Amino acid sequence: MELGLTLGCSVFALLFAVYLAKWVMKNDDGTAAMREIADAIREGAEAFLARQYKTIAALTIPVAAILYILYGFIRPASAADPVSRGELAVYVAGSFFLGAICSGIAGYMGMFVSIRANIRTASASRTSLNRGLQIALRGGAVSGLFVVAMSLLGVGGLFAILEAVGVEAQHIPFLIVGYGFGASFVALFAQLGGGIYTKAADVGADLVGKVEAGIPEDDPRNPAVIADLVGDNVGDCAGRGADLFESTAAENIGAMILGSTLAITAEANSITFAAGIIGVMMFPLVVRALGLLASIIGIMVVSTREDGDPMQALNRGYYVTTILAAIGFGVGCKWLLASAQAPHAWLNFWFCGLIGLATAMAFVYITQYYTEYKYRPVKEIAEASQTGPATTIISGFAVALECTALPVVVISVAIIGSYYLGQTSGLPHAGLFGTAVATMGMLGTAAYILAMDTFGPIADNAGGIIEMSQQPEEIRKKTDRLDAVGNTTKALTKGYAIGSAALAAFLLFSAYLDELRNFGQPLESVNIAKPEVFVGGLLGAMLIFLFSALAIRAVGKAAYYVINEVRRQFKENPGILKGTAKPSYRQCVDIVTAGALKQMVLPGILTVGMPIAVGLIFKQMNIGAEAVAAMLMVGTMGGILMATMLNNGGGAWDNAKKYIETGAYGGKGSDPHKAAVVGDTVGDPFKDTAGPSLHVVIKLLSTITLVLAPLFI
Repeated sequence: MELGLTLGCSVFALLFAVYLAKWVMKNDDGTAAMREIADAIREGAEAFLARQYKTIAALTIPVAAILYILYGFIRPASAADPVSRGELAVYVAGSFFLGAICSGIAGYMGMFVSIRANIRTASASRTSLNRGLQIALRGGAVSGLFVVAMSLLGVGGLFAILEAVGVEAQHIPFLIVGYGFGASFVALFAQLGGGIYTKAADVGADLVGKVEAGIPEDDPRNPAVIADLVGDNVGDCAGRGADLFESTAAENIGAMILGSTLAITAEANSITFAAGIIGVMMFPLVVRALGLLASIIGIMVVSTREDGDPMQALNRGYYVTTILAAIGFGVGCKWLLASAQAPHAWLNFWFCGLIGLATAMAFVYITQYYTEYKYRPVKEIAEASQTGPATTIISGFAVALECTALPVVVISVAIIGSYYLGQTSGLPHAGLFGTAVATMGMLGTAAYILAMDTFGPIADNAGGIIEMSQQPEEIRKKTDRLDAVGNTTKALTKGYAIGSAALAAFLLFSAYLDELRNFGQPLESVNIAKPEVFVGGLLGAMLIFLFSALAIRAVGKAAYYVINEVRRQFKENPGILKGTAKPSYRQCVDIVTAGALKQMVLPGILTVGMPIAVGLIFKQMNIGAEAVAAMLMVGTMGGILMATMLNNGGGAWDNAKKYIETGAYGGKGSDPHKAAVVGDTVGDPFKDTAGPSLHVVIKLLSTITLVLAPLFI
């Protein structure tokens, strides 16, 4: 029944996403001038994604083959193996390949609708702010629903298939860990490649267009402006879609592993669950399915008055989703985690889920405080811009460092609170499962959060289409309101993503320890006093810094080519700036595409290769599993702090510029504005390339160690 409910809700959500896509497509697609711009964005985005996925496929297929060889031929069989060596190799490599394919589909579907919703949002905004808001959100919801439903369908479908071929249910999560690794592998390259693309185009367009030529944002005379609008889709839609897909997939499997261990341990202590061992294992999938239904209702209630605040409308939808998800969590806990021998256990776990939901909301508000220009941090940066770019960067970097404190406190409270609720549930060794339930709670609203995230690039593109097709000023004011809200939602969802990554990383680390125990090599603690273990941890921290450096440098290198191309076009064809000649948008799109795809390979291979190298090298010293555990722990801590710093610091620089553009300190074109543009340019690769990519790195470290744990023993 539990599996049937999960698969049924997943199919319903996919069908509802198709309904929303059709609803969006029925709306008016604007004037011929608007369609010309939208078509250029669509063609550029589809061309980039096609080339990117070819590159990812060229990397994915060899990795799947290597996994099969490692499990099937190199790793010796163990008495603790749940199936034969050949079957283990097929299940791990096959689930990896399936996870990669599903992650790619989820990312593509998000972008497919966003590049068609943008012009319809722009067209609707000419007559109704509410209609524009609903088209942008429902277009984004197609991505959110597809991502979460595909994740559930993949994990639930694999479970059903393996159960049907006779594999014992409690062993199945250990055999499909490759699914999470495949999703993480594709997500890393999708997020990284898209992030490099979008920021290289943005930096090039801003520095030459705004600062050197003095023309407005989204001005049709700027050759890089189409590439910039394309970048919003490939980075924030396809990239973030793949990111949250792997989040939900990996966390589902990790929580199932912990649930299996909990149920088996409880049974050994004469404690039984009303739903049985299978019910406890299926709990993460069931509550995720109920969260999907809550998100659908939250999405459909969003509307606003013509003079209303679109952000308040989106917040109302979020609150409705959160309340319904909390109720669904309680139902799931009572149904699947009830035990006669521990009568209050389900209630304790429900509180763990509520802690997760509260943590998600706390991260949203913390991010809002550090990135919105209504609050002190951004106002400080804007004020510092009066004395030039240097003080803008100093002030922004101070804010970036400061903003790591509150999230760490929130994560700490969430982990300790949920752990002790699990410990006091009356079930043996249930603390880690309590933290898993909190993670499930935080991800309960993932579909709605991703809808808000994809709303951002749709609204941004709509504003660009209105500007470039030279629509009246009052229409641009409407799309500006949606664009401003979109910038906020993109920042908020980055905060949510790093918070969920932090809780998920602890969940997956616990699952790693459980997997070692399942394979007959329990690791009770990680002793950092051992030189090999200390070095493993040090390498984990180093990986985070080196990856960030490579990602940021990649944006600089790709932007260099864009800047030179825009300058060349302005110099060789003076008619472009006079408005008598059209720039070559396609040339800029091609340059950014080639640059982004070339630059994403090295940091991606480094991230995948480092934990494998550490595990295999230290295995020769009989300490491989513990050294990898240290690398995972310290790398996760460093990654959480670095990603928070980069996300919020970049967002603060961006909104300091926007605050000045409202008229503060001289407004657009003033010296403080030019200084703020420089600060925003520094922050761009922070918040849209390195920061979001680190979310994936944190989880990829966890999933790759889960998949390869038997090789490190």
